[in-house]
Amino acid sequence: MGLIGAGGVVVVGIFAFNKWQERKHRKQMDALVSVEPLGNDSSGRASSDRLEPVIGGDAPVRAQPSAQDVRDASARRVSPMLPPDVDERADWGVRIEAIKPVVAGRLCQAATEQLDGIAKPLRWFGFSDSDNRWDAIDVHSAASYHWVCVALQLVDRRGAATDADVTRLAAGLQRLCDNFMAIPSLPAKGDALEQAAELDRLCAGVDIQIGVNVVARDHAFAGSKLRGLSEAAGLELLGDGCFHARNELGVTQFVLSNLEPVLFEADAMRTLTTQGVTLTLDVPRVADGVRVFERMMSFAQQLADGLNGAVVDDNRAPFGDKAVGLIRAQIDQYQGQMVEQGIAPGSSLALRLFS
Repeated sequence: MGLIGAGGVVVVGIFAFNKWQERKHRKQMDALVSVEPLGNDSSGRASSDRLEPVIGGDAPVRAQPSAQDVRDASARRVSPMLPPDVDERADWGVRIEAIKPVVAGRLCQAATEQLDGIAKPLRWFGFSDSDNRWDAIDVHSAASYHWVCVALQLVDRRGAATDADVTRLAAGLQRLCDNFMAIPSLPAKGDALEQAAELDRLCAGVDIQIGVNVVARDHAFAGSKLRGLSEAAGLELLGDGCFHARNELGVTQFVLSNLEPVLFEADAMRTLTTQGVTLTLDVPRVADGVRVFERMMSFAQQLADGLNGAVVDDNRAPFGDKAVGLIRAQIDQYQGQMVEQGIAPGSSLALRLFS
């Protein structure tokens, strides 16, 4: 009987305790309900940042993010495409994402130390979030960028880049990015090197230069008269010791150089004499090769008439109409092959490949 009584007391106690806990939790819930909704200020008015649901009538317009905010957010989320000036046939482009914007000049300066010894040309670009475009950058650039791109030129007149060149660049970029808290997106190098080798074979097949000589008959050419005739025809003496015939964009069309192993210098032209000069046309680097060749031949004849010389080939044989016609046909053939491969003669890509 005593045990039965004790058990009853325990059951009643548990029931009473549960009732007390239930009442306590109910009071706490009531207290939470009485608290002002989030987004209301102390005066009870709804905050301007909070929009209450509306049934019927006109709902208030939610503020939209600006176009600048959208560009900034998307630029940090999505990797931009390669710069338009980077051609995947001829360049190995590596995009670099920085956690925080990096100053372009500092990055390029550090790159000159980490990437020293790379044989092929490198070009740097920074992606402008505000203008949604790639800008060319160098050690003097003061702007900051989230995205940077470096492009290794895989082909030039010295040949195609090797596996060692690309591997050295990849290792140097990794060290550079570690210093700037950045992440490089390294593309596969095997396909790039194979494509570069194929492009190099194409370039070797169309890489021709046409030379024409103007040699003295009786007396050596006077440098002062040679300079006068050249400048009258629109040629300009540049730092490489040659006279350049350039188009309206400043791109060299053909070059006049000394047949003797002496460079032309502005201060020395007055006393210089030479037995001949050479005019050279770089076929892949001009847009309209036949027209430029005809202009070069016309100027060569002007020099010959003005200096009492003769227009000859490398074997000192005079140029006849047959030889001129064959050269025109060759120029058309080689430039046509370039066009078939998607490389426009005289384009920026052609100027880089044949440099």
